[in-house]
Amino acid sequence: MNVLVINCGSSSLKYQLLDMTTEEVLAKGLVERIGIEGSVLVHEAPGQDKVKLEQPMKTHKEALNLVMAALVDPAHGVVKSLEEISAVGHRAVHGAETFSDSVVIDDAVIKSLEECSELAPLHNPANLIGINACRELLPNVPMVAVFDTAFHQTLPGEAFMYPLPYELYEKFKIRKYGFHGTSHKFVSQAAAELMGKKLENLKLISCHLGNGASLCAIKNGKSVDTSMGLTPLAGLEMGTRCGDIDPAIIPFLVNKGYTVEEVDVLMNKKSGVLGVSGISSDFRDVEGAANNGNKRAQLALDIFHYRVRTTIGAYVAAMDGVDGIIFTAGLGENSTTSRAAICGGLKYLGVSLDPVANSKRGEATIISDKDSKTTVMVIPTNEELMIARDTLALAK
Repeated sequence: MNVLVINCGSSSLKYQLLDMTTEEVLAKGLVERIGIEGSVLVHEAPGQDKVKLEQPMKTHKEALNLVMAALVDPAHGVVKSLEEISAVGHRAVHGAETFSDSVVIDDAVIKSLEECSELAPLHNPANLIGINACRELLPNVPMVAVFDTAFHQTLPGEAFMYPLPYELYEKFKIRKYGFHGTSHKFVSQAAAELMGKKLENLKLISCHLGNGASLCAIKNGKSVDTSMGLTPLAGLEMGTRCGDIDPAIIPFLVNKGYTVEEVDVLMNKKSGVLGVSGISSDFRDVEGAANNGNKRAQLALDIFHYRVRTTIGAYVAAMDGVDGIIFTAGLGENSTTSRAAICGGLKYLGVSLDPVANSKRGEATIISDKDSKTTVMVIPTNEELMIARDTLALAK
């Protein structure tokens, strides 16, 4: 059974086609600059050269048409016809309180996604564009929505409620939702396998660290706390996002002459490691500058490592212990120095790293040494595979 995974952004579209009998990736690709001059599709299949197609794509439907054509192309395609696609899984960012799990898409689901768009104005509308375009092109193929927020619907009230007037929750559903749920769910399952233990018996902390970053406390296979909130702005310092700050800073800046819109842009796009370092939002650039003696770059990294460590500490308290700590996503999987810096402040948990194991990249591995009381792991995330698994289960 072949499952096509679609992840639509406002001007981009990522895709993977997987054979779910083996979970093998048959093809994957990226379309960029949809509706913008310079539209391009890059298509990859194992054992073949990359195919780059540059042509105008005014809409996501046009982009999907080209994706479908690439999949069945006699020269570089991987299936003979679109009838070999059994189901389509769509990444959907925000499901609010409506969706606590993945769901087969129908008109009622579409309506609910539209209603959730207010909570994710940059993401849900783009997700809906991809879903509607796919429904037009493949009208008889079952489609599934897999939500970033769904995994966190198991958070208890004391973890998801903000201490604001309760009517704000009743009227506007203002609460913590959390994101990166598909990634946290995938790596927690993989961690249990790596540790040779049952997920329902473990207390895990998943560290999804990249340009966007969040932590998740996972107790007995369920999310019980996470660092992102109503929006992805909350929690850790990130590439351009400030993470948690004193909320009174916002009216303070407004009183200094900033508009609310300017403060929003400042917090989301000009802060984080970019704002502190003044160099870049890319952690690799900032690490390079810090290694060359740039003090602001080093401060940006120190803030990030400190926030991760202290959030880990909070989640140990939330679960009354921890069995395993997982590093995943771009920075978590690839930065040996960040992992070492974070774990260096976790000696109270008995954490001790194996320097050789910590130097590895691109594979699921335990990086703590044999004397470590807490298991520390690096697990490459695979959100597309998680989406495909959920899609397969529901499509059947």
